[in-house]
Amino acid sequence: MSSDTPGFELPLRLLLAFRALIDELHAELSRQGHPDIRPMHGFVMQAIGPQGTTAVELGRTLGVSKQAAGKTIDALERIGYVERTTDPDDTRRKIVRLTPYGLDALGRSARIFDTLRARWAVELGEDRLRALESDLRKLTPANPWRLDMPGWFGSL
Repeated sequence: MSSDTPGFELPLRLLLAFRALIDELHAELSRQGHPDIRPMHGFVMQAIGPQGTTAVELGRTLGVSKQAAGKTIDALERIGYVERTTDPDDTRRKIVRLTPYGLDALGRSARIFDTLRARWAVELGEDRLRALESDLRKLTPANPWRLDMPGWFGSL
């Protein structure tokens, strides 16, 4: 079976669609008071989660070294998205937690993604978008929360 579309175009189009959504998200986040947040920060803040984590656990989740995770934590701490606190169960351990500013960014991101999805539904039609989402669910692992993309891409 032959196709006029070369096989390499599919992953490029999927990546471009991802990039278009992420670029629009970050432009809107900037307008809403988060000008310093970068695309990789979203993976990191999701991996930190509401309970917090350690640099070692963060590195493991992201698929990067403890040192790479630590550098990213430093950067996020400088711009106010995370803070380091002492683990109440082990005072030798430092827990990284999202600040209210970090939680605000995640909440705004979720609402912006809903808006972007609605825009795509207008552009493609709700039925076609639902079919696309359904087809992608069939072709991808069940758990969409693969936070190890930073390590998979090579670095933070």
